[in-house]
Amino acid sequence: MPNVAVVGTQWGDEGKGKIVDLYTENADVIARFQGGNNAGHTLVVKGRKTVLHLIPSGILHNNKICIIGNGVVVDPVVLMQEIEELQKGGLFPPNTKLYISEKAHLIMPYHKRLDAAREASSTGKKIGTTGRGIGPAYEDKMARTGIRVCDLYDEPRLLEKLQCSLTEKNFLLTGLYNDKPLTADEIAVEYLAYAAKIKPYVADTSLIIDTAIKMGKKILFEGAQGSHLDIDHGTYPYVTSSNTVAGNAACGSGVGPNAINNIVGICKAYTTRVGEGPFPTELTCEIGQRIQKAGQEFGATTGRQRRCGWLDMVLVRQAVRTSSITALAITKLDVLTGLDMIKICVGYKSENGEFTHAVPANIDLLAQCQPVYEEFAGWKEDIVGSRDITELPANARKYLQRLEELADVRINLVSVGAGREETIILKNPFRD
Repeated sequence: MPNVAVVGTQWGDEGKGKIVDLYTENADVIARFQGGNNAGHTLVVKGRKTVLHLIPSGILHNNKICIIGNGVVVDPVVLMQEIEELQKGGLFPPNTKLYISEKAHLIMPYHKRLDAAREASSTGKKIGTTGRGIGPAYEDKMARTGIRVCDLYDEPRLLEKLQCSLTEKNFLLTGLYNDKPLTADEIAVEYLAYAAKIKPYVADTSLIIDTAIKMGKKILFEGAQGSHLDIDHGTYPYVTSSNTVAGNAACGSGVGPNAINNIVGICKAYTTRVGEGPFPTELTCEIGQRIQKAGQEFGATTGRQRRCGWLDMVLVRQAVRTSSITALAITKLDVLTGLDMIKICVGYKSENGEFTHAVPANIDLLAQCQPVYEEFAGWKEDIVGSRDITELPANARKYLQRLEELADVRINLVSVGAGREETIILKNPFRD
């Protein structure tokens, strides 16, 4: 049976939560493989809105295994809040299991303090982080000074690592940012309490996934953010702190790359971006405001208003290439309903007049690029009730056809509304 990875093709916020929730019906195991609680996946089921930050979007389904992989950085405070909220709301199915990798790194209080202090500091340009400590936690992981979930169950080792980390972290907090120091004992008491609460969920998740694959179970690998927030392939430095491309689905969940058969790229019918960084197709006019309002474009995690613009196929094509995407899922097509004219960016023109189909690595060059557009007639008909591609207006179908041609990859799903049922399924990625 094919296993499927889901990744974003833009700057995140593409609607991955809804698509993962839909695909979970066909999956046995849902594994989140990177990021932290800087992600926000919004699900609307039977009119009820649920926002998940750490727990995989498949958690709302019964008889599933949901995994927070080793590539995720985990804030135990947020994790327990999320578990408790799901349980109180009756949204944690009785036969669904949640597991957290014992190798996942933890977000510590000093990570959040440093993240906020750096972003608030006048030294350096703002990146637009969520301030939740994700970046500093990944820094410690790469510096080999991070604290992992398994360390919570070895108290002497935990205290030793805390004391070592705080020597540096308190120096930065007090000396550079004029903030208060933290103590190892206070952090240990807090985190040992969380250790007891999360212990039933802690496991060797790589082994769980491997066993499931050998049993012929279907695995759904869930990514966070989007391809152009990838630390290597995104619009650096305005990126997240992890690899968001599909290749990290293997590394971040503890399986080999041949375990992944199909890769679905989630692509919003227009483009949005939260925070700082260049945005060639951004619309600062009335049309951009209309899209923002119709699409309810506010960050699920931060509540920040998203910048909106026309669909940028230069970004999408690069995402297809860097993640070996085998199919696209188009979301929020309904938001474009009512526009007289719709544009797609097919390339960039640089300051010297040169045309390119690629995203420049130099951030200043990207900021100077002007989008080259193709124009399409819009549609007025309400498409939320459409359940077959033939039910869409002719102009909507033409728009999708051109998008497919430019991406050079098929479309297998079109979302026409926020609800789970407001979807046109063209092909199931779990079937060959």
